[in-house]
Amino acid sequence: MPNIGPAELIVILLVALVVFGPRKLPELGKSIGHGLREFRKSTQGLKDELDGANIVATPVIQQPVTVAQSAAQVAAAPISAAAVTPRSVEA
Repeated sequence: MPNIGPAELIVILLVALVVFGPRKLPELGKSIGHGLREFRKSTQGLKDELDGANIVATPVIQQPVTVAQSAAQVAAAPISAAAVTPRSVEA
């Protein structure tokens, strides 16, 4: 992609002056500047929102919980009938 040098910039400004005229050119520049400012504000606000959401949504890493029972103890534990029998849900 070629760089825009001073000669190309002068040609672009002259074409803009001819197309829009000397009275509309300052208004056009002002409106473009205002639009760019609003765009930057909105993108900065969106970026801040996303950064804030990432901080809140990041889970806290906790220390691993040690298992109190071994696999053999769990397999040997009796199963009670209350754990197997379905309960009725009351409204």
